[in-house]
Amino acid sequence: MNTSAARLSGSERQAPLLAEFEPAPGKPRIRPGRLLAYAVLIGTSLLWLLPLLWAVYTSLRPYDETQRNGYVSVAHSLSFINFTTAWQQADFPHYFGNSMIVTIPAVLLTLLLASFVAFVVSRFALRYNVALLILFTAGNLLPQQVIITPVYKLFLLVPVPQWVSDSGTLYDSYLGLVLINVAFQVGFCAFILSNYMKTIPRELTEAALVDGASVWRQYWQVILPLCRPALGALGTLEFTFIYNDFFWATVLLRSGDKRPITSAIANLSGQYFTNNNLIAAAALITALPTLIIFFALQRQFVAGLTLGANKG
Repeated sequence: MNTSAARLSGSERQAPLLAEFEPAPGKPRIRPGRLLAYAVLIGTSLLWLLPLLWAVYTSLRPYDETQRNGYVSVAHSLSFINFTTAWQQADFPHYFGNSMIVTIPAVLLTLLLASFVAFVVSRFALRYNVALLILFTAGNLLPQQVIITPVYKLFLLVPVPQWVSDSGTLYDSYLGLVLINVAFQVGFCAFILSNYMKTIPRELTEAALVDGASVWRQYWQVILPLCRPALGALGTLEFTFIYNDFFWATVLLRSGDKRPITSAIANLSGQYFTNNNLIAAAALITALPTLIIFFALQRQFVAGLTLGANKG
């Protein structure tokens, strides 16, 4: 009797120890598949961050040290001298201004025109809605390099006032660069906005129509405010796309003082010598405006990526 009692008390003492290794009630067990997914996501994140971290590391190292020991070596000294040198040599304030002159009007005009098209396609039952949307979207499927020659000749033939361009044509003008970016980006934005507007209940516009609201009022006061998350997400993407453009700025601008910030980085590369540490610092400085826009519109950007999937 005493022996059984001792065994029972021993098992009772072991029960709390065994309970520590069992999952708590209500908590799901971590499956091997989920662990594998976490490992893949972490590895992919590190892989994507590696070039950025390497650029930061390279930009903080002096050129003489990397020239002597190589870029794959341990740094003996770190400083911000490359950033100050790149800021002065590349004339970043001037080129930042050029980029803003092109990027801000292009983004606003792209979103405005795309919202017009998306509103018509999504809220009106017209016969040619699908064909109209395909027409706008098809422009994004055409490589820019294919039409470089006709676009170049067209810009040389379109006259503009002398105060717009010294050449008297769209060539070598900020206006021409804005228009070509709008032409290539409006189709993508119209496609995204039209799908987002289709998730908005039609009862809202029908109620506004009963109250006597015009088409413009339905668009401006009913539909457009509800598209703020989508507009924020597209605004962030379009700012990045247009701000980072180098191809059209090189082809359609002749004057070096009119070119955007991407040309400032190219100016740091010499014909016979290139300081990669300086280039890395300049690239990081160039990326600052896109980071500022992303953090400023982060809430709208995340909402624009998730709300569309939860509606309907």
